[in-house]
Amino acid sequence: QVQLVGSGGGLVQAGGSLRLSCAASGSIFRFLDMGWYRQAPGKQRELVAGFTSGGSTNYADSVKGRFTISRDDAKSTIYLQMNSLKSEDTAVYYCNFRDLLRDYWGQGTQVTVSS
Repeated sequence: QVQLVGSGGGLVQAGGSLRLSCAASGSIFRFLDMGWYRQAPGKQRELVAGFTSGGSTNYADSVKGRFTISRDDAKSTIYLQMNSLKSEDTAVYYCNFRDLLRDYWGQGTQVTVSS
């Protein structure tokens, strides 16, 4: 059973930065896709940034140029560096890993940006 442990959320002022981490139990080479999603109150969960099985990255238009996804395979960890944060980035952020059989989700970490 894969476990994902996310961390790094918190309260930050607009314009500030945060870095989220998500560590997986075991090797991450088995996963096809890995990424970060977020869900704001009253809204659907949306993809923020991700790695595809082809090795490329993709970002939501709203975060391009501000957020950067990265990975450390040796630590089985992905990261989300969030810069120039805006109040509209306030949400619960979830990491997601997908293999051939299913999706795995982290427990979610709250990011609150005060204006």
